[in-house]
Amino acid sequence: MTEQVMALEATGLAAGYGGREVLQDVSLSLAPGEGLCLIGHNGAGKSTLLRVLFGLHRPSAGGIRVFGQTLAQHSPAALGAAGVALVPEGRGVFPDLTVLEIFGLALWSAGVPKGEREARIDDVLELLPRIKEFTKRTAGTLSGGQQQMVSIARALLTKPKVLLLDEPSIGLAPKLFQDLIEPIARLRQERGVAILLVEQNVREAFAVSDRVMVMRSGRFIFTGTPADLSDHTKLMELF
Repeated sequence: MTEQVMALEATGLAAGYGGREVLQDVSLSLAPGEGLCLIGHNGAGKSTLLRVLFGLHRPSAGGIRVFGQTLAQHSPAALGAAGVALVPEGRGVFPDLTVLEIFGLALWSAGVPKGEREARIDDVLELLPRIKEFTKRTAGTLSGGQQQMVSIARALLTKPKVLLLDEPSIGLAPKLFQDLIEPIARLRQERGVAILLVEQNVREAFAVSDRVMVMRSGRFIFTGTPADLSDHTKLMELF
């Protein structure tokens, strides 16, 4: 029986800032089409882990493989070319650009040929149709929920096979977050995209996840399924 190649695999990662260790011997694997939710208290190291996985922060130890390959350069550009996309915490949209201009910039920076760009945008707007209502508005005039839609759409323009999401619910009403989670679930079901989701809204996040990993003080202390943490008391004990 052939062993399954992981979409994303990290082994023995260590990382920190200014001599302060944040991640300690962290390992994880994400299968193609899998939904994995990372939870933990503020400062546990979740966002640092996503930054390391996406090449935004260099680890002091450990290795990362994408679809079984160790990239010659573990940089955001190389990760994007390998099929990995990141939706960062805080959205990071350009406030003075229109939504379509943001999309155009994302497609240009990803090296998507001009002849394919319109079809890419149409595909993303089909997945997130509400964006059609404000494509010509500047991002700075949009609500938090609208900006988060744009941030997710921008990542999807590259047709990723792996999507990393860092706290997408921050600043959003529960209903707005539900509207964002639904197309993310469809990405997994219809296109086989692997999802690595860092999220504090565990109820909604668990609904689109196969597995849960809990991080505390830079280490994983629990791995299981959402059903394993259906008991709220047990969940709180891990925080």
